[in-house]
Formats: sequence, structure tokens, C-alpha cells
Amino acid sequence: MAAASAPLQTITRLTPLAEVLAAVDSDVQPVTPRTLDVTAAAGRVLAADAVAPARPSAALALQDGWALAADDTLGAGGYAPVLLMHSPQRVEAGQPMPAGTDSVAPFDAVKVMQGRAEALVTVNPGDGVLPAGGDSDPGIPLRQAGERLRITDLAALACAGLARVTVREPRLSIVAVRADRIIAAAASVVARDIERQGGTARIDDSGTLDRALRNNNSNAVVIIGGTGSGSNDASAQTLARAGRLALHGMALTPGETAALGFVGPRPVLLLPGRLDAALSVWLVVGRRMLELLAASKM
Repeated sequence: MAAASAPLQTITRLTPLAEVLAAVDSDVQPVTPRTLDVTAAAGRVLAADAVAPARPSAALALQDGWALAADDTLGAGGYAPVLLMHSPQRVEAGQPMPAGTDSVAPFDAVKVMQGRAEALVTVNPGDGVLPAGGDSDPGIPLRQAGERLRITDLAALACAGLARVTVREPRLSIVAVRADRIIAAAASVVARDIERQGGTARIDDSGTLDRALRNNNSNAVVIIGGTGSGSNDASAQTLARAGRLALHGMALTPGETAALGFVGPRPVLLLPGRLDAALSVWLVVGRRMLELLAASKM
């Protein structure tokens, strides 16, 4: 219980939302990149382009059929077959293309009889062929820095031969100022959203808000509760003592009592203890903060 003489925590101004987001944009910096196995990078934001070596290294057949030089089939048709100068070679999907060939024709597109081979259709260069570098080209990133990796991206990167990627993975601590089922529910929802958005979340049980703010094991802190003017509300005052209170009060409904500040370089977002207000501020301001920490393309 706060002493009767202790000053109440009050809000003197509701900061316009544009100013709130501008403060976030100007002061929140990307976290240090780290390298992860591709298999563990789902949902993470790339800190560097994902570039793979040229694959395949040589042209491959994409289908079973006859390997041909397309120019040898010019003018061929069902009523005007063209005699092939060289006997075609059979290939199967995935096999390297024989020297001197640039296309794969279906088996029924070539008639082979008594040592003669005739093209029954005109084949275009590249038909049925995966060219060298067709799957990945070192000059073209598979995914660019700032993009969030999807499950399908991980499969493609693994197939291209990439085992590790460089990502930004913000670590956030979530602090509930008191034991309360509504605050606990808000903390759980925010934690799950952080994980979905490419960060990691940890419920901080340091015991006191002062201790949680001094804990350097995270890139940002989310505090839930204690932002109003109740006799036991002191989250904004505690942040002001521990670091810098950038603003207290946001022109966002619900969520008017939210606050933003910093302890050193770490941003600290204070969410109201009401569930709807906490989620409102998190979705509008918290996600913006998380995107900047991850250097995500917004």
C-alpha cells in the first residue's frame, strides 16, 4: 500500500498516436544479428540476404524423354517428320543433359525405327530442361534482409544447400506488476504474439519491477499493469527512476494510460492492466517496436 503522502501517478497529456510512433521509430534500434540453423529459423527476420550457390551446377532433365538439340527439329510436324542427324539419347528426370543437347522431348515426339530417328514435332530450346543455376543464382537472393522466413522458405533454403542463416531475434521480457488473472491473460497473449512475430518472450518473475528493469537479459521490456492513478499504481514512476520516461499517456482508446520509456538502449513499453487496453496498445505500438527491433520490412 502506498503511503498517504506519496504523490499519485498522474497523466498531464495524452500524446497523439503519430508522436508515439515517431518516438518509437526514432529511438528503438535493431538488435544484434545472430546465426541460426535453417531448421530453427521459422518466423525469424533475416538480417542478411539468403544467398545460395548456383544450383544445379549443370543443366538437368525435368522429365523422362529424348535429349535433343532443338535446332535439329525445326519444321517437324505430324505430316512432315524431320530426320535427326544424330540418334537421340534417352534421359530420365534429374539426369544431367548430354553434351550437345538443349531440350527433352516426350517419347512420343520422336519415332525411332530401324536405326532411324525422326522428330514428329518442333521442339523449343530449353523445353523439359532445368538450366544451370535455374533453382538458385548467387546473384539473386532467395530471400532478402528484413523479410520474415516462412516454413516454405525454410524448405526452399534447405533444398538450395543453405544450412544456416543470419537473423535478428529480439528477446523480450514481460513483467506483470501483480498477481492478477486478467494481467496474466494479457501477458500470455502478448508472449504468444511475440513468438509468432519472430521474437522470443519470457515472463519475468524477478519479484519487483525495479529488479526486472535492471535485468539485462532482454532487448526490450513489456510491463503490464500499474499505469493509472490508483493508490498502488507506480509503474511509470518506477521507470522514470530507473531510466527515461519518454511519455505517459497515449491518445489511444482503449489504452490511454500506456507509457513508453527506455533503460539504457532498451525500450520499455508499459501496458494498462485492462485486457482490452493492454492488447490495443500492444497491437498498435508494441508490434511496431518489435518490428524495429527485428529490422523487419514493415
